[in-house]
Amino acid sequence: MNNNSQQEGGVKLFSPAKLNLFFRVLHKRPDSFHEIASLYQAINLGDILQICLSDEDRLICNEPEIPTDSSNLVWKAIDSFRKNTGKNFKVHVQLQKKIPVQAGLGGGSSNAATALWAVNQLCGGTVAETDLRAFASEFSSDAPFFFSAGTAYCCGRGEVLEAAPSLQPQSLWIVKPKEGLSTPLVYKHCQPEKFQKRNPRDFLQQILKGRAAFFNDLEIPAFQLMPSLQLLKEKLLSLGFSSVTMTGSGTAFFCLGDRKLAPVLEGIQFIPTQYLNRPEGKWYEKSKER
Repeated sequence: MNNNSQQEGGVKLFSPAKLNLFFRVLHKRPDSFHEIASLYQAINLGDILQICLSDEDRLICNEPEIPTDSSNLVWKAIDSFRKNTGKNFKVHVQLQKKIPVQAGLGGGSSNAATALWAVNQLCGGTVAETDLRAFASEFSSDAPFFFSAGTAYCCGRGEVLEAAPSLQPQSLWIVKPKEGLSTPLVYKHCQPEKFQKRNPRDFLQQILKGRAAFFNDLEIPAFQLMPSLQLLKEKLLSLGFSSVTMTGSGTAFFCLGDRKLAPVLEGIQFIPTQYLNRPEGKWYEKSKER
């Protein structure tokens, strides 16, 4: 299924979620951000974003809880593009959300990166991907990742990317409870001086070699803030998943294991998905569901 197409003078694109296959929080920086090291991976779960030129700026979304004003990262992306290129245009944006919010799946950042790619296409595609990635880093820590090939070792705030080889195809389950967590709140309760000091590149090399080395430092503050998350992780492991790891600041987990059918747990969403990578010079395309 190809969701990337020209639509009556506009552009329709797939906007994928991401996982943090491992996530180390190294220390708090002088700018109040945290220095992190993580292996990011795009997945086949995503939103659909459609943009066309218009006589006024407008964003509509199928999910009423998603803000459509200037606080939405889509507008921050478009404003960054206009500022950095000097191009003057207005757009009508339609956003169909499927990525759960407050999940650690990077949905808002993905939408922003996808919007940058889309408006560049609408304006002739003259801006290089490296410049689009630089634009993204102005307003988001996660958005620059989506200009990788879909697998990248990220450090700094998350905006410093190092290309990583594509991983072996992997099917997995995203598990999302109804409750969400604020990313700033999780980081506020983060005490990196108490975390293990293992070199993050050790995790990187193990995963690249096909060995399970999934890990997330943010589970510690997230579980303290929401003890039900730790109980959910324990429950998922007892149901036979071989690996259960929170992604980003939560509250979603990614679960590996030979399960063809999702368990039934009240109030818990199970979403089957798989790793996804981006063809060179093109945007992400949703692959067929497993």
